[in-house]
Amino acid sequence: MELFTPDFGLVFWMFVAFGVLFLVLWRFAWPIILKTVDSRADLIDKGVEYAQEAKEQLDNARQQADSFLNEARRQQADMLREADRMKTQIIEQARKEAQTAAAKEMENARIQIQQQQKEAQQQFRNQVSNFAFDIAGKIIGQQMSADKAQEQFVDKMLDQLENKN
Repeated sequence: MELFTPDFGLVFWMFVAFGVLFLVLWRFAWPIILKTVDSRADLIDKGVEYAQEAKEQLDNARQQADSFLNEARRQQADMLREADRMKTQIIEQARKEAQTAAAKEMENARIQIQQQQKEAQQQFRNQVSNFAFDIAGKIIGQQMSADKAQEQFVDKMLDQLENKN
């Protein structure tokens, strides 16, 4: 039963051994332990600061990315508006060119029609003058002497008829 009820001497030497061990640890081991704990605490604090800085940088990077995206969207919208404006301008220019070309074609067709009308009128006039000479020759019973004089006479008569109408 001595283990459960220690003697005074055993308790004394246990206290002495504990005191010596405590003094040795306090003198040599305790500063090293405190230094290690302090360096570990500093390392943890630095890690926390680094993590906070990294978080701030990440937030800034996100904000910059958002601003870049917004700028890119704005530029895209500007480009689309410019492209739409250019498309409208090109279409309007093509429409004007087509109208100008159509007007030229219409003018050329009008001039050609006028020329054809003049030619047709001239042919009609010549045919009428020939018929008139034939009829006049049959009525008068003789043929007029010069073809040039005949044409001038018929032209004069046709001009008079046209002026009355």
